[in-house]
This record gives sequence, C-alpha cells and structure tokens, in this order.
Amino acid sequence: MTRSVLLLRAVNVSGRNRVPMAALRELISPALGEVSTYIASGNIICEHPGEPAAACAEVRAVISTEFGVDTPVIHRAHDELVRSLAAQPFIDASDKLLHAMFLEGAASAGAIDALQERLVPGERIALVGDELWIDYAEGGVHTSKLTKAVLDRLLGVAGTARNLRTVRRLIELTA
Repeated sequence: MTRSVLLLRAVNVSGRNRVPMAALRELISPALGEVSTYIASGNIICEHPGEPAAACAEVRAVISTEFGVDTPVIHRAHDELVRSLAAQPFIDASDKLLHAMFLEGAASAGAIDALQERLVPGERIALVGDELWIDYAEGGVHTSKLTKAVLDRLLGVAGTARNLRTVRRLIELTA
C-alpha cells in the first residue's frame, strides 16, 4: 500500500488557526481511509489518494467549514518525499536549520533570483522541483527575511515548510 502525506500550512502555530488533529482525523477518515497525524502542526498521513488534487481540495474545504481556517493543503507521496530528500543540495547543513518548503506547484520564473537578494549572510536556498530548500543562517527562521509574505509573493505559489527532522520522519511514516 502506498502512503502519502497531506501538509497543512500554518495551523496550530502560536495559538492561531486552531485545527484539532483528533477532530480532523475523524472528519476526513471517510474520504481518505485510515489516517493519522504527526505532531499538531498539520501532517496528515493517509493512503495514497486516487486523485491527490481532489483530496487536498476536500480536506481544505473541511478545515474551512468545520474550523474556520483557510489553509493550503499540499500532497506528497512517499516516493516524492524520498526523491526530494535525496536531491537536497545542502548535505552539510544543520538538521534544525535546514527546511524543505513544499510548494503547491511550480515557482514563478525569476523567483530564486529575487529571493537570493533577500538572504541574510549565511543563508542558502535551492529550488529542486517543487521544493524550496532553505538553509537558514545561525539565527534560524526568526532572523530570516524570507517571511511567509515574501515567499508567497516571489514564488507565486503557496507552500509549507518542514525542518529536516520532520521530513525524515514523514518518510518513515509514509513508508
């Protein structure tokens, strides 16, 4: 059986956009089969949906209707996660500073050049397929100029980031 993850953006962060994972699992199980969640920040592990885009749209609608939160839902199959991790270019990066931003689709032309101009010293980025790998500088996410608004505007597509440790765990959980 092939498994996938549905990644929710910016839920249960700092008390905003509350989406109780237990309630969400109950609501989406009829459509997705057996589901589980990993940490409260929006990682839904499920059987690989026959139509991933439709599954993402359905989960987004349920979250909006039931919890009043409109959030992108991004699908990645197990093999996509594995390929993404294998292709990430920053093998010398710290696990806690390296993040994969999973995008809903292709980034806009010129996005990487525009983002490069905003990097703080020590920060690196690389676009690999539909993932933007960000190696944050020593100060981490909090000192970066790559805010959600900047990323959304310059990439031209929504995305949601996970640190390297979480990416590895999602690969294990979808195996």
